[in-house]
Amino acid sequence: MAKKIIIDTDPGIDDVLAILLALSAKPEEIEVLLISLTFGNIEVNNCLRNVVSMFHILEREIQWRRENGQPEGFGTLRAFRPIVAVGAEEPLEDQKLLADYFHGTDGLGGIHTSHPHLTPSEPWEHLFDPTADTDGIKSVETGTGSSEQFYTPSKLPAHKEILRALRENDPDSVTIVAVGPLTNLALAAAEDPETFLRAKEVVVMGGTVNQPGNVTPVGEFNAYADAFAAARVFALTSPNPNSTLPPAKSPNLPLYPAKLSRQLTLRLFPLDITLRHNITGGQFRTAITPLLNAGSPLAEWVSAFMAHTFRTIERLHPGNAGDAAELSLHDPICVWFALTSEDPIWAPSSTSPEDIRIETTGQWTRGMCVVDRRSRHHIDGDEESSSDHGLWLSARSGNRILRMDYSPVENTFGQIIIDRIFG
Repeated sequence: MAKKIIIDTDPGIDDVLAILLALSAKPEEIEVLLISLTFGNIEVNNCLRNVVSMFHILEREIQWRRENGQPEGFGTLRAFRPIVAVGAEEPLEDQKLLADYFHGTDGLGGIHTSHPHLTPSEPWEHLFDPTADTDGIKSVETGTGSSEQFYTPSKLPAHKEILRALRENDPDSVTIVAVGPLTNLALAAAEDPETFLRAKEVVVMGGTVNQPGNVTPVGEFNAYADAFAAARVFALTSPNPNSTLPPAKSPNLPLYPAKLSRQLTLRLFPLDITLRHNITGGQFRTAITPLLNAGSPLAEWVSAFMAHTFRTIERLHPGNAGDAAELSLHDPICVWFALTSEDPIWAPSSTSPEDIRIETTGQWTRGMCVVDRRSRHHIDGDEESSSDHGLWLSARSGNRILRMDYSPVENTFGQIIIDRIFG
């Protein structure tokens, strides 16, 4: 039976690769119920345009493969029709940070300007606008919108679609793969924590524990972009979630109920593990060149934004150039885990579950993964100790995060993702 997943994302270059990896699976492997969009790498309206463009390209790619006698691939896309929903435009607290310096202002290296023929020309914005009157506009249900046959647009906010998907499926049957800021998840959990806890697990790309950050010395982008949201989602792994909630500057979201039916299972993929999964410029060029020469629409689209990516990597890291330039596949490795989680080589760190908390108020430490490295005994009783500032030692408090540390594809993942997406 296919695994069911929700992808919460801010596409974004490696986000798009992650979504393509999921949609290229066989239908018996995985079903993508929902693609929920959040601000993050870019503004959320650009995230939506990138996803709509992706479906437009996939429709053309499948047609091209069919006409050229090649296997069509993308079995789960052809078997199931994911919902696409637009979510958070800004973080719960603090100033919004984008990563357009790396991804480009449109998220895909300026592809909508440099390659306008790869962006759908039909109007589609109204499909997601709750105020739009769609009477008289061609219906996507008829399949007459070309690529719209592959997805169902939603006019509900993404966090409500997350809750709907969890209500409509059995408990412990849906995995949420969260590869952007956790704002949509935090909003869903605040609105209906018990429904949110029906998720089998939440797989998070975010944070860094023993490696430097990528936006500050200690902050990884997703955790930094909405530290309050990350802290609220992490808190649901605690026996006492309110003990690790951040002090909100405004009463936007409530405390969690004093008693919840269960704790959240959260698997964290920090930079410590994602930086070990890469694709080189040489790998990509070798794979893509014959497909470009053959006329693959998908190869042309992906090649356009990947060329920008490798140029940016060379500019930011002059020693990482040419065929040796490496792009870290942060988000795709989380999708690959969802696909292959039964592989016993996947394993959390030997110290998991760990009490990892997200710093929200520090001047220099926003988004930092804070762990207690002191050699102190935990307090096993029900009484809280006055010397336990922050409840780091209490058995009744603290988060319980499964920090993933061992992967079966550390040296081969770049080739795996090429083979999966391009067949």
